[in-house]
Amino acid sequence: MNSEKPKPEILLVEDDASLRFVIQDNLEQHHFAITSSENGIEALQIFQKQHFDLCILDVMLPEMDGFTLAGHIRQLNKQIPVLFLTARGMKEDKLKAFQLGADDYIVKPFSIEELIMRMQVFLRRNGGPDGTHPGKPSLVLNSYLFDYSNLCLIRENMTKALTQKEADILHFLCQHIEKVVRREDILNQVWGNDDYFTGRSLDVFISKIRKYLALDPAVQIINYHGIGFKLSCNDASRS
Repeated sequence: MNSEKPKPEILLVEDDASLRFVIQDNLEQHHFAITSSENGIEALQIFQKQHFDLCILDVMLPEMDGFTLAGHIRQLNKQIPVLFLTARGMKEDKLKAFQLGADDYIVKPFSIEELIMRMQVFLRRNGGPDGTHPGKPSLVLNSYLFDYSNLCLIRENMTKALTQKEADILHFLCQHIEKVVRREDILNQVWGNDDYFTGRSLDVFISKIRKYLALDPAVQIINYHGIGFKLSCNDASRS
């Protein structure tokens, strides 16, 4: 009986042939299964036909740039982790990446060790083959049922699918319900760092979650300017 763990399936999209070879070779030596592509259109066609646990996308790609590719991938799979690789470090690019739902943004040059470390964090968090996603109990938030394991909010006959990031943020707030949670604690828990760009991304996600919860005025995410957020609701309890 073969007890070997399945290898995480990674889609690597990088138009620089030399860099693509180096990344693929190193990741395969660390027991990742790599499918690579040199342009965005081909990569999207591959993604539509195969299962992947994580995507690594260069921003500057021929035929379809990495940002556009990420948008199409997010339409097909809201939960899959997406990491951008780019030589561009401009503030606008980083914010665009996070607004598209990117899980991380790595500026070239970078070390393979750093890339692997970040990949493993998101694979574990997303329940990839290198780690199980522990089942967590559903949470009752007044008229909502928050099913973290299945990434959804349920209210009456309505079910709202959540991205992994949205679910992680809401779950962390639920763990500290009726308490003020500091911004840096959320950022370190969900993103693994608390820099400026992830902070801006957090604000975007909080706004989205507020909209999902807007049908029940008793459920609120209260902003404490410069400090953090508090999830407050009536009769919140674990199911």
